[in-house]
Amino acid sequence: MFERPKSGEQAVLVHIQFDAERDQEDLNEFIDLVRSAGARDVALVTGTRHAPDPRYFVGSGKAEEIRDAVRDTAAEVVIFDHALSPSQERNLEKLFECRVLDRTGLILDIFAQRARSHEGKLQVELAQLRHMSTRLVRGWTHLERQKGGIGLRGPGETQLESDRRLLGMRIKQIRARLDKVNRQRDQGRQSRRKAETPTVSLVGYTNAGKSTLFNKLTDARVYSANQLFATLDPTLRRLGLPDQNEVVLADTVGFIRHLPHDLVAAFRSTLQETLEADLLLHVIDANDERVDDNRAQVNEVLREIGAEEIPQIEVFNKIDLMGRGPGIDYDASGEIRRVWLSAVTGEGIPEFLQALADRFKAEQVHGMLELPATAGGIRARLFELGAIREESMDEHGDWHLEILLARKDFERVRKQAGLAEDCLELLH
Repeated sequence: MFERPKSGEQAVLVHIQFDAERDQEDLNEFIDLVRSAGARDVALVTGTRHAPDPRYFVGSGKAEEIRDAVRDTAAEVVIFDHALSPSQERNLEKLFECRVLDRTGLILDIFAQRARSHEGKLQVELAQLRHMSTRLVRGWTHLERQKGGIGLRGPGETQLESDRRLLGMRIKQIRARLDKVNRQRDQGRQSRRKAETPTVSLVGYTNAGKSTLFNKLTDARVYSANQLFATLDPTLRRLGLPDQNEVVLADTVGFIRHLPHDLVAAFRSTLQETLEADLLLHVIDANDERVDDNRAQVNEVLREIGAEEIPQIEVFNKIDLMGRGPGIDYDASGEIRRVWLSAVTGEGIPEFLQALADRFKAEQVHGMLELPATAGGIRARLFELGAIREESMDEHGDWHLEILLARKDFERVRKQAGLAEDCLELLH
């Protein structure tokens, strides 16, 4: 039986081609993932298959080739760019006499390194435990033995059953703690909804520059680096717009090809900020040769979490690397569809903020409202919404209010109060 190293720095990478069209781009991303995890790739084994082998995932000949590469390079871990079944992982570890990691385990390792908040660490641990629960038997035969010794003889439970029970208890504890965190987040979202502050969520492929843009806009100093999954934890900051209005800007975890479903499920509470947003800013690395495919992958994940109907503006970042200037693209109806900018140099950001302000302004009403002295309830509601800019009272005791608020909110207040449709004198 082999000894499991505490960390695997020297890695043999295995990438099997099933789809010729996407093979090279998937391979490049796989290597980036391995390096983001801190491993050093000492050998790369590639091959082609029509379908995975049930025993080794790869054929027996390819498995021998990988074993030779492990011995020649003294590698400590073999990393597959694919999802392995528990039995495949166990068979491969026995053959290679070293640790074997699949794509899900690799991404989980990166997530564990990047998580900084209490919530993020809980989510990562939950995903790790759920992944581990299917792999308890791996290479360890002692887990299948029954407990023995004085006071422990008899039917008892095997070590494997004991470990499964302990894992189940820990998973239950983490879910309870995450539920508490989720309730706190819900309270924050309810407060923002009550204050009618729009929420704008940054989404995009990992390493597209979301956190860099977030920092540029809000001075939040969120960790950012040229690596995959540089930041996991959602961060929210208020962002002032040129028309003196404010929005709440949320930075969220980046997406990636073939993101394991267990990870999407574990981070669903983090992605809730995306689901509750009034607008999505889809940050795209304009200089990436895979720009169209990356954009499609993000939209696929948005569909998976139910956020495909939320309005979206595409923000093409890193224009400084491609030699083009900033700009804003509109569709036939005058709606903003694309913004071209550089989060590093700041090119295009003033125009972007003005366009963002114009978009929210188009969904607002600004005008003078006259209310009788008996309409104190309506006036109080408008104050609750933060809609009243100025007010005065005439000699009859009637209020003259300058208001600015979302059109949908004004219509709700107007209908509840039974005011006429033309009660508001619009200001320009």
